[in-house]
Amino acid sequence: MKTILITGASSGIGKATALRFQSEGCNVIATMRDPSAGGDLAALDNVLVTRLDVTDAGSIAAAVTDGLSRFGAIDVLLNNAGYGAYGPLEAFSAERIRRQFDTNVIGLLEVTKAVLPHMRSNQSGTIVNVSSIGGQITFPLGTLYHGTKFAVEGLSEALHYELEPLGIRVRIVEPGMVRTDFGGRSFDFAMDETLTDYAPTAEAMGRLFGKLATDPSAPEIVAGVIWQAVTETGDRLRFRAGADAHALLDDRKAKDDAAFIGGLKELMKD
Repeated sequence: MKTILITGASSGIGKATALRFQSEGCNVIATMRDPSAGGDLAALDNVLVTRLDVTDAGSIAAAVTDGLSRFGAIDVLLNNAGYGAYGPLEAFSAERIRRQFDTNVIGLLEVTKAVLPHMRSNQSGTIVNVSSIGGQITFPLGTLYHGTKFAVEGLSEALHYELEPLGIRVRIVEPGMVRTDFGGRSFDFAMDETLTDYAPTAEAMGRLFGKLATDPSAPEIVAGVIWQAVTETGDRLRFRAGADAHALLDDRKAKDDAAFIGGLKELMKD
């Protein structure tokens, strides 16, 4: 029976993936900042709910140790924890800038480092990093968020080279718009009322998101793609999740910068 460790498993994609893998007979180490939020998961067979804050090195080490003690192995790592910071760059303090990168990039790297010795000793394992269509294309006021997701794309592709000879696979999952709490507690919007020059762009962003997010995918759709990324044999690195992800990324690949960005600008108009 395979064992998967999932970060950010209290809701959304992380929780849906925990439920999917548990239903398939896998052991699940469902980690989250507040384990009290995972009571329904903890009640399931073969599920360990434990604390892991990707910005807290001690909690990362403890979660890995707890998982290995309970199940004896970690065969799959899903780096899912993260959030989106949007707003004019000028509106973000240095602390909030660091928090975005510490969570979405540094935290992902630290969790990966924590499981690699175990996978390396077994000469096997799969690491799945949740990126986004926002790791290939950008939207207005997303300097910080897209910066982190472009980083996830690059580090994952590079990590693929160094881990493949050791029997460890790396996969990237790129969801489109997902019906989760991303617009709530997983969304950090910064706007300084004095920065009135950016107001038209903020309004344009709202129009763009409204037009693109008409039919977001259920988290279970993304969980299914994660399952595919783990179980599929072969060398495929990137897995898209959601009809909008396929459409937008195909469109981006087919066009040059001017044509694609121009198309998004048209969508921003009234």
